Amino acid sequence: MKEIDAVVDKDPTEQRIINLAELKNRNILAFNELRYFNDKGKWKNKHPLIVHQSIRNKYQELLKEDTSGFLAEFTNTANNVSRYQSFLNNEKRSPNQHEKDSENLKKHKERETIMREVLEENKK
Repeated sequence: MKEIDAVVDKDPTEQRIINLAELKNRNILAFNELRYFNDKGKWKNKHPLIVHQSIRNKYQELLKEDTSGFLAEFTNTANNVSRYQSFLNNEKRSPNQHEKDSENLKKHKERETIMREVLEENKK
């Protein structure tokens, strides 16, 4: 953080300022997660790294305990990805709907990626 801050002070560019802001936001999220964990003994699940880890653990447990349930969830997620991709291609939907569709598509693609990784780990 100090290194980026020093570079931004000397030669501020738009990209460096964006990097500094993103790093600061990640640090704030991480600090809030750690403080919440210290106070409550459990994660708040707001930081992206914590969220992905908890989702990964959930899918690993589901795969071990209920393989058919995991596969059904995987199929559902894959269907959601294709559904939201088709929604984005539909010109009749409003810009507001396109924004929500884009967010949902990103969420489901991330889940699909995590599920594929869990499957790959299970093959080994």
